[in-house]
Amino acid sequence: MAEVIHHPAGTGPTIWFGDAIYTFKATTANTNGSLTFAEATVPPGGGPPPHVHPYTDEAFFILSGDLEFLNGEDTFRAGEGDFVWVPRGVRHRFRNVGLHVSRMLFLFSPGAGMEGFFNSIGTEAVPGEAPPPLTDVQKQQIVDLSSRYGIVLSPPPPGSAG
Repeated sequence: MAEVIHHPAGTGPTIWFGDAIYTFKATTANTNGSLTFAEATVPPGGGPPPHVHPYTDEAFFILSGDLEFLNGEDTFRAGEGDFVWVPRGVRHRFRNVGLHVSRMLFLFSPGAGMEGFFNSIGTEAVPGEAPPPLTDVQKQQIVDLSSRYGIVLSPPPPGSAG
């Protein structure tokens, strides 16, 4: 039988993924595959490379900060209170272009086990410590594990800054 999920503020499984912090509020496992929902704290300059989710839609709600989003080949800025919907199959990425950490909520639908990707590569967060940058091994794991979790890494087109 399904159960209500409740994570009080500041709780939930939390991992470091490079220099970002992800706290999972709902996962594929506890939503019967419906969604993955998490809170992210991303430092200045942080964010993933361009990529595509062929089978999963992704949504973002910006709590604080200044983010640049890639939409195919074009970019736009999103800030506090903004909502961004990325339909499956669209090349995208976000990057914190501000001077301070950015906080956002993000959702994958249906839940594609994305928390498994983060957990396979990231490490459990330690309270009171700053997350370390990704190691060369973790960077290779991103490449090696992407397809298992429905991610197609999409490098920038030749001659562009991406």
